[in-house]
Amino acid sequence: MGGLQSGGGTSAVAASEHAGCERFRLTDPFLTGQSRKALAAQIGHPDTSAGIPVARWVRAMTFEALVGSEQFAAELLTRTIGRLGLPRPEAIRRRDCIGAIQATAEELAQAHRQATSAHEATLLTAPAVPYLDLADVADATPVQPDFAIVAPRPDSDGHPAGSWLIMGDAKDYERVRARIDDGRMLKGFLQVALGAEAAAGWRELPAGMRVHRFGTLAVPRNAFLQPEAVVERLDDHRVEVRARADERLAARSALGGRPPAEDELATYVAGLAASFDPGGCVSCHLFSCCRAELRADDDPVALLTELGVDRLTRPLVAGLVTGDRPVATAVPYRVRAQVTATVTGVPQWTGRRRVDPCGLPGTINVVLVKSDAAVLGVHGVALQAVGIDGPGEWVRRSFPEPQSQLTRRSLLGLIGDAIRRHHEAGIEPVHVVVPDRPTADLLATAADSLAGVELSRLRWQQDLASGRPALTFDGEPAELPEPLTTAERTAVSFFLEEDRARAMSLRTPVVELRSVLAAQVVPGGPTQDAGRLDYLVTWAEATGPLAHRSVSDDIAEQVETPGARLSNTASDAIYQALRDPEARSTYEALVRDALAYRIEIVDRALAVLGRQHSSRLRWAHRELERDAQQIWRRRLELQASDLVRFSRTHPGWRNSHVEILDADRTCSTQLSCLVDPTVARDLANDAGVREVALATVVERAPLRLRVHSRRLVAGSRVVALHVNGESLVEADTTTVKLQRGSFKLGGLPIAPLAELPETEGLGWQPAVPPIPSLQVGDELVLADTGWFGRALKSGHEITVARPPLDSRSAPKETCTAQSYADDPETHQWCCRPHPVAEAEWSDLLAQRRADGELNPEVWPPLVDLERFDVGPGAQVAEPAPAAAPDQLTLDDLD
Repeated sequence: MGGLQSGGGTSAVAASEHAGCERFRLTDPFLTGQSRKALAAQIGHPDTSAGIPVARWVRAMTFEALVGSEQFAAELLTRTIGRLGLPRPEAIRRRDCIGAIQATAEELAQAHRQATSAHEATLLTAPAVPYLDLADVADATPVQPDFAIVAPRPDSDGHPAGSWLIMGDAKDYERVRARIDDGRMLKGFLQVALGAEAAAGWRELPAGMRVHRFGTLAVPRNAFLQPEAVVERLDDHRVEVRARADERLAARSALGGRPPAEDELATYVAGLAASFDPGGCVSCHLFSCCRAELRADDDPVALLTELGVDRLTRPLVAGLVTGDRPVATAVPYRVRAQVTATVTGVPQWTGRRRVDPCGLPGTINVVLVKSDAAVLGVHGVALQAVGIDGPGEWVRRSFPEPQSQLTRRSLLGLIGDAIRRHHEAGIEPVHVVVPDRPTADLLATAADSLAGVELSRLRWQQDLASGRPALTFDGEPAELPEPLTTAERTAVSFFLEEDRARAMSLRTPVVELRSVLAAQVVPGGPTQDAGRLDYLVTWAEATGPLAHRSVSDDIAEQVETPGARLSNTASDAIYQALRDPEARSTYEALVRDALAYRIEIVDRALAVLGRQHSSRLRWAHRELERDAQQIWRRRLELQASDLVRFSRTHPGWRNSHVEILDADRTCSTQLSCLVDPTVARDLANDAGVREVALATVVERAPLRLRVHSRRLVAGSRVVALHVNGESLVEADTTTVKLQRGSFKLGGLPIAPLAELPETEGLGWQPAVPPIPSLQVGDELVLADTGWFGRALKSGHEITVARPPLDSRSAPKETCTAQSYADDPETHQWCCRPHPVAEAEWSDLLAQRRADGELNPEVWPPLVDLERFDVGPGAQVAEPAPAAAPDQLTLDDLD
């Protein structure tokens, strides 16, 4: 790598999610003199998983270029200054420091003069600052923030007193459902803080220039790569990065100021403690090295570490590996099952019967191939509608322009057309079945994007109809998009309904197939591997013992993946073919192959599920979704609140959902406890759960139980849910009745616990005896009937209350297309159509603009909280495709 690797990309160690690992910290290139990727190869464990796809790297570089471009530099600078409460500058400048320390010092001096004398602000791109305490080391690489801002610093009277240096960084984080994950933002601001801490200690900083205690992070505003400034106080972050920097310096001193010799590297790395996590560590270049060590270790704890078992749980399940001691009863079922499956090579079936809709009429199976070059880029889609006559043919489509908005419209149009055909056939409810969560997130985010475009179109249409120019939030000329077609609107509305429902446990507009299969079977091997549908399917199809490491390695080496995201190999191949005009047939073939693999895995997963028994409560879940979708159908038909994103909902609507969410959570827990013996047993073992407990039969006549709970005592009226892992709800003698406000279950053994003098345990004499007949030593899962509501007179029934429906801001059953027009005041909050609502909002914005209350007239600039995907896209030349630097991983970008 050359030079003392102190800054640049290597400085991300302070913000890395691996920073808690000693091996990661002490294999810093600053200490070893080479990248971790080169180090891994040198010690015999080359990295094969932590690289960055070319398309993803090009996207990151494109975004960095946009931050410093003429198009967005002024906006980024002024919004940062404005949000910090600083005065509006007289002018702005943009300068490039070319990543050199001397050039940065010169530009800072000039920017300081301009700030103090002319009240100008300067955006400096590609600055370079000496690493903390290494300014005098000639070959030490600098800290290289993506940009910095120099702004005038007035005194208390408003007179020039100096300048502020505001450090910044650019991160092209993906917005999923219009939101960026908080963990990613934290990592980004840690890197900003490192730049601020380095600048604060630099002797070349001009006199009168101070480093601001706030920093700024440039992130994409929406699906386009339009930078948006987010500011945050850096005090705590600077303390943390300073501590990390001191650790690095101390570690280098302990090595005598020089990296280990080449023949010492393997011993050096082996002597460092690794905090291995099969999920988080996969993005580290040393993942293969650490995993190989664990695989070669015969200690049971090493195997459990390799599997990803929690550190505090490992001693409790070590007996499953050694076979010489019992396992603690408090260990969750899935952990015990995972270790058992690993040791025996046999998948562990939970015994839970199916409540999911997969394979039923009304489902639409969807697989996607996502592009790494864009947040919402899609290379191809395949879908299969399941009707009354069974599954139809898979429909495949590849897109020559993955990043185009027309591609997103075409994608959702295909799904919307399938939803419409189900509606016309009278099939309800409708479910979209996807392989994994990223596929569902991509569809919901695409719908979110198109909804924003459509609502903006309605506002601009009102502007033109009123004789006003159509303007964006920032006052730029708007370009009206085409209106959504009926099919596109249907799909957009459907996925926004799923967006509203995602906080609920019982709502399932979109079904994640991997989670459904995981509820049926627990595979062996690392926890992270079970996050892949093809890995789960391989275990579920096993007819004999499997070697978990062989299965893990085979799946990891697959070029194709079952979900939306591509492997690095497949991503690079598709990206290269897409860029070559003469390789269009190759591109389509690669997309076709990727879709074929995903289709195969989905078909195999559905085949496995098809061999499992259905629960008697499966239709109860269908009924809940059917009722909820009736409200969505009214929203769609009346075009009232069907395009509202969750992030744009009124606080009053969200507050009203607190009780709904609580009822949904309780109902979901109760239904899961009734159906799934493993869930019920884990709840019974949870010391924080009062309503469920385990009991053991100690005598048959009279029936006496030893109840393992201090809550269920003599006088408690209890119902048996499971006997020896068998659900009593699934027995033929149990009745299930769907009622308007609840589900009534009858034929269950219910009775109060009674104190029996001079005997062990509690008496229990239910009117309906458990099926099968109980024997001494049998294990029961009991639940307090008060948990299910009031006692019923029959003495053998319980009710599970259905959660209330979302009736706030939703059309009522009596609402029609003319209801709002006939009585606007009464129907203002239920069925006001989007064209009316957006026209009113457009008029209000126009009035505020005329009064000088909107951008660009106001200071500080207003922030568009809606962040709709409108306006110009990226207008800079895309960098030439090139591999990312060896020292970087996806962890550094994400």
